[in-house]
Amino acid sequence: MKKDIHPKYDLNTKATCACGAVFYVGSTIPEIKMEICSQCHPFYTGNEKIMDTAGRVERFNKRKALSSKAKK
Repeated sequence: MKKDIHPKYDLNTKATCACGAVFYVGSTIPEIKMEICSQCHPFYTGNEKIMDTAGRVERFNKRKALSSKAKK
């Protein structure tokens, strides 16, 4: 087997969330930045968070309506 072909695995990699929570995990990457974690995710906190998907839904419904008009 070849020696020294695997990246260095560090058990104290700092993982920082956008909410400010900091975790230390094992990884080959020196530092991890994430947008959401268990401290701020709605499933774990029990709080409902409104995601900005209204524009996408409206755009889909508009395309669907245009498609149904074209078929008639």
